[in-house]
Amino acid sequence: MSRGFVKEEDQEELPMVPPRPYLPEGATNYVTPQGMEFLLKEKEELLEEKKNIENTNDNERRIAQNLVNAKFNLLIARIDSAKVVDPDAHKQDSVRFGANLTLKLNNSLQPQKFKIVGVDEANISQGKISHLSPVVKVLMEKKVGDKATLQLNSGKRVFEIMEIDYSS
Repeated sequence: MSRGFVKEEDQEELPMVPPRPYLPEGATNYVTPQGMEFLLKEKEELLEEKKNIENTNDNERRIAQNLVNAKFNLLIARIDSAKVVDPDAHKQDSVRFGANLTLKLNNSLQPQKFKIVGVDEANISQGKISHLSPVVKVLMEKKVGDKATLQLNSGKRVFEIMEIDYSS
């Protein structure tokens, strides 16, 4: 039936679904074991949210269900594409996915700590950076004592690797 024959108040509002963190087409969706736990916990929370949708009125309930279903479908697609990387499964003498890094930036006296994680885990305020970020790309395969240079429009940033650790 054409939308022209539906009463305006019966037309359902499409929910705005927040996108998942960006994962480029063809990129492997690496996650740490903790990242997979995070995704599975998010799945359980969405299932609980779906169960607890209030029955205020049919239209609001349908909109809320559509929103939760859309978020759930995006999450399931991300979980299904996830490849869990066990940090203990590879050499630990160089920078790889899952590494905890201590870095000096441009010869600063204060080192900074970061963990290389998947796109869904990344949170710079917690010191977690995506394995797809430009910073990580220049650091990959480097060893303690190595320097890596990231060219930016505003100039170069030089990172010196002070420590590599793979503990959780």
